[in-house]
Amino acid sequence: MTTGSTLRRPLARALAWALRYWSLILAWALPYWTRGEAGRRTPADLFQVLYLGWLAAFVLKVLGSSWDVSWHFKWLRDDLAPPHMLNTVGTVIAVALTIVHWYTGYGVDRTASRLIVWGTGIFLIAIPLDLINHRVNGLDITAWSPSHALLFIGTALMIAGVIRGWFTGSGRYTEISPRRRTLGLVALFTFFLENAHFPAQHQEYGVLELASWDRGQPYAEPSLLQFAAEQMGRAVDRPMILKFSLPVPDYVYPVWAGLVGVAILVVARQVIGRRWSATAVTAVYVAYRCLVWPVLVGGGFPPSAVPFFFVLAGLCVDLAFLVRMPYVRAVLGAALATAGVYGGLAAQDRLAEAPPYAAGSWAVSAAALAAVWLAAEWLARRHGLADKTGAAGTPAPGIAAMPAAPIVAGPALAVSAPAAEPQEPVVELPAVVAQKPTA
Repeated sequence: MTTGSTLRRPLARALAWALRYWSLILAWALPYWTRGEAGRRTPADLFQVLYLGWLAAFVLKVLGSSWDVSWHFKWLRDDLAPPHMLNTVGTVIAVALTIVHWYTGYGVDRTASRLIVWGTGIFLIAIPLDLINHRVNGLDITAWSPSHALLFIGTALMIAGVIRGWFTGSGRYTEISPRRRTLGLVALFTFFLENAHFPAQHQEYGVLELASWDRGQPYAEPSLLQFAAEQMGRAVDRPMILKFSLPVPDYVYPVWAGLVGVAILVVARQVIGRRWSATAVTAVYVAYRCLVWPVLVGGGFPPSAVPFFFVLAGLCVDLAFLVRMPYVRAVLGAALATAGVYGGLAAQDRLAEAPPYAAGSWAVSAAALAAVWLAAEWLARRHGLADKTGAAGTPAPGIAAMPAAPIVAGPALAVSAPAAEPQEPVVELPAVVAQKPTA
């Protein structure tokens, strides 16, 4: 028997298996491919498949982006670099799900659908703009660039829409337990936090890149450093490495984490409505960074400073929610969380590694966070969400519970038939979704 025939048989079996299951998937999915308005009744199995798809898309995008930032501190930029390809697979899944939501109306209300569509659209527009930017201007010396900002904004809107869709929809199904619903929200807010904090990873990698230069063993390849130096119009020396590694002022990192990062944790605590929700989100994010760190370093890529201080900030947010009076909670919570961010950074700087931070910026960060937190509390009370929404795991008010779709027996696969369209009008929720904090 020749080697060619030996290899052809397993390949033929694998292809036959793939075609068989692909046909079964199509048999299950095609009955749902009908035009409909957002908010239509969605069978439980379809709802779960859609949001498992979003989970897969975001996991691939996060893995790709984590690899990408490490890659750019090692090698010259390449449009077809493996991290970009991994991220692209996640993006393709996200675009497919966006089209399904937009065309069929399944799994989302109108607000969630609009957020997802607009977010995906902005992200797709940002991709060619970013490519053009690199063709014209060469290497981005910082992650804080306009073309990158569009990528982050588009992703943020996309995730916000998925959060809303899961929040308003998952409580309708008995197949989705309160625990699964809560875990889903924690995972989605972790993705949201990761996307918002992504540009700050430039400083987390940069501080160690600068230290590697000072040791005489730079992590970046000589070709990357030479390219960056030529773009800056200077020699490869320490001032050039400093500008390459830490291109933004020292106040940016703590203020961004203390304002944007903590504000996300506040909203997460309001929406999830469980004790220690903010701590859970930060713990999952930091745990992910700790897990991916040795994988990247073991693969020959530069290390980064892991933002351990975020766990302390999340804990401070959860402690603030023990205060019952919303506006008092916002002011005290802003002070407490700011102390957690800056105190955590100081401790991390002594015990491990932390990016440079301007300690004197704490007052600006605290005042801005207090204003944002007060606005979040006001919006929650204005829409009555603080009084009308129940604990995580209960459906939002005004949303009718959906019965499970009937099961149609097939020869090899049980297929859920699309549920009948609702006769009653779909009730729209306010754009801001929050839950009453539990004691």
